[in-house]
Amino acid sequence: MSGTIDGFSYGAVTPVAGYLMAVLGSALGLRCVVRCVHYRQGWKPGWLALGAACIGCGIWTMHFIAMTGFQVEEAPIRYDVALTVLSLAVAIVVVGAGVFTVGYRGAGAVALVTAGAVTGLGVAAMHYLGMYAMHLPGSIRYDTLTVAVSVAIAVGAAIAALWAAVSIRSFIASLGASLVMGVAISGMHYTGMAAVSVHLHNAPAPATGDGATPVSLLLPMLLGPVIFLVLASAVVMMDPLLLAGDTDRRRFGAPGTNSRGHGTNSRQEHSAAFDRTAHSGAGAPDTDSHPRPVWPPRPDLDVTDGHRSRR
Repeated sequence: MSGTIDGFSYGAVTPVAGYLMAVLGSALGLRCVVRCVHYRQGWKPGWLALGAACIGCGIWTMHFIAMTGFQVEEAPIRYDVALTVLSLAVAIVVVGAGVFTVGYRGAGAVALVTAGAVTGLGVAAMHYLGMYAMHLPGSIRYDTLTVAVSVAIAVGAAIAALWAAVSIRSFIASLGASLVMGVAISGMHYTGMAAVSVHLHNAPAPATGDGATPVSLLLPMLLGPVIFLVLASAVVMMDPLLLAGDTDRRRFGAPGTNSRGHGTNSRQEHSAAFDRTAHSGAGAPDTDSHPRPVWPPRPDLDVTDGHRSRR
């Protein structure tokens, strides 16, 4: 017999909470990548690892918050705790592969597509590994076309996220990208859930003590990732380079960006060359450090409204 699936047993609470966690993880991850790509100071692998952990943790938390609202009315659901934790490790590792690729190789077309494909497929694997951790007295089946659409959404979202990680610099732009990423992550999850159908045994077995119920997973699932993301938020917000913003980038040795995620563009290069010339004193143009001489007025000229005329 077919089971009756309810993906929103807690109403809008689980999708909204899951979306907010996805946005928080994405925002912190993007700021960490911005910190190591656009500024020379600091330990680059550490910032990339922190960014990957934030994004992966946000994706995983979104998935399992949403799964707490998933139920089959005719059967109890249990979760394999080991597989659930393994899915978290998968999320962080695959996001880390993509983040480290674009962090060191830049946002070139080949690197971006390769890293996005690996990350997107890994995020999809995390989703379906989490589904495999779910046990009930029956079988779970998937619609192939809908699964393919969910994987395509995951790959597209991963490519967009990795591009944003090395291309977006300001806080407002990062926040906007995080909101879009939250929509993509949630969309991938609920598209994958739309592919699910449950076929129960004729005589459903009563609930046993094996595994953990969705509600019993909720508290540790929220405590661990939320504490981690709060600590990561403190690290990001207390970093002086990110607090200084773009106006003080040159003071802290920011290299600027191009298509490979490092270096400077032509306008910034000319500006930097201009500043170096002005401070070195060689061929310096008129600046505050080289004031223009003030000549006395000529008695045969009358200056009115910025125009000269002979008297």
